[in-house]
Amino acid sequence: MNENSATIKLRDFMDTQEGWGRDQGRKVYQKLIDFVEANPGKLIFQVSLDQVRRVDISFASETIVELARRYRAKKGFCFIDLCDQDMLENWDAAAQRKGQPIMVWEGGNGSTIGTVPSQGALSAFNFALERERTRAAEFAATTPDMSIANASTKFKQLWEQGFLLRREDVADSGGVEFVYFRIR
Repeated sequence: MNENSATIKLRDFMDTQEGWGRDQGRKVYQKLIDFVEANPGKLIFQVSLDQVRRVDISFASETIVELARRYRAKKGFCFIDLCDQDMLENWDAAAQRKGQPIMVWEGGNGSTIGTVPSQGALSAFNFALERERTRAAEFAATTPDMSIANASTKFKQLWEQGFLLRREDVADSGGVEFVYFRIR
């Protein structure tokens, strides 16, 4: 998916190293929308927090969290370079408030802030995180007593809730099949 991804250096959209309040957040949000719209072929945006010193919950809520919510199921947003625990807690609280999951990547390890998958969909989500892309049939084949229809429902739910992205593809049978991929 690298050819379909872009990096957003949040600091480049901010006037200072600190993001405070709704007003500042709304100004940055407009700049972020312009950037996303100027890159229509990109599906995943990795948000780098390098050189961002701190943000409050209001700023977080009005910027990346709102952006992820606006483009849910169409484009994905994930954090990289998010090492500060206080900032992580503020981004998490803002994402929880808006009911928006966002992936945080540290090297090859990913975790979710905001909302988390339901217990019933968690195994499907973890399966998808281990692969660049996957299909419901692949998950069903590794899970005892799992039908393809049930696996497909779990993946569709994860896509609708913003945990995964998907693309339409042609199945071996000639019909339509969805390929799901992680937001990284």
